[in-house]
Amino acid sequence: MDTTAPRSPRSPFGRALCAMVTPFTDDGALDLTAAQRLADRLVAGGCEGLVLSGTTGESPTTTDAEKSDLVRAVCEAADGRATVIAGVGTSDTRHTLALARQAQRAGADGLLAVTPYYSRPPQDAVEAHFRELADAVDVPVMLYDIPGRTGTRIEPGTMIRLAAHPRIVAVKDCAYDLLGTQTVMAATDLAYYTGCDEYVLALYALGGAGYVSTVANAAPRAFRAIVDAYDAGDTAEAARRQRLTVPLTQAVMSAGLPGTVTVKALLAALGLPGGGPVRAPLRPAGQEVADGLLRVYEELVSAS
Repeated sequence: MDTTAPRSPRSPFGRALCAMVTPFTDDGALDLTAAQRLADRLVAGGCEGLVLSGTTGESPTTTDAEKSDLVRAVCEAADGRATVIAGVGTSDTRHTLALARQAQRAGADGLLAVTPYYSRPPQDAVEAHFRELADAVDVPVMLYDIPGRTGTRIEPGTMIRLAAHPRIVAVKDCAYDLLGTQTVMAATDLAYYTGCDEYVLALYALGGAGYVSTVANAAPRAFRAIVDAYDAGDTAEAARRQRLTVPLTQAVMSAGLPGTVTVKALLAALGLPGGGPVRAPLRPAGQEVADGLLRVYEELVSAS
């Protein structure tokens, strides 16, 4: 499989991106060896970009130093074969800027920044926050619109204004507002990546840049096959490939547990790097959940 990462205006970070889990040792320490092994497996499986320290990467419970160490380790493992995008979003603009500068020094190819959470700033404050971030660094920025977690979305009008900044180039879209998404896509050159695994083909067919997938931690080839089939002109095969992933996406995302918890449980069941502990307040999935995930994963592999 060709694992090169095309950097066209449509897909500046590549098409097939994985929201990588952050591995921890049994005693709760950051496991950089496992992170490098996982990164290598994901790139070999077709991931063209690795997104670190996002929701799936348990960013609220990793320290600034751990985030920097993780970027350095994954950049070393990727060795130019995939882009590395570092999550730097916090609820504090000053802290976000500090993390952004740190990630750039550590070698990140780009930054992922979520809307400031909990304080629920108005749109003019959201816009100012992202402009300050983009002004503070020399690497491209991907905005992360996930109002279900932050309490505040990046409204289409705000997104359109931010698109004028030369370093704001992409969006990870978890807003579940396809009309708003298309409104921004029609008015800007922002590269839209779906952060919702069930929308990979839908957004890509509308001119999206690709995806940032949680489920791809366990099944990178299954998601890469969707965009490959579409780019080859076989839309029926792309649709079939998308449908094949639905049961695993449902199992990972609809178990009443965060995707981080379920995908780590699946990785552990498969004996793959990245499986293992989560940090409190998250708790590991039970054996029944892990067994169910493994069954669905095996069905996907068999059908593929």
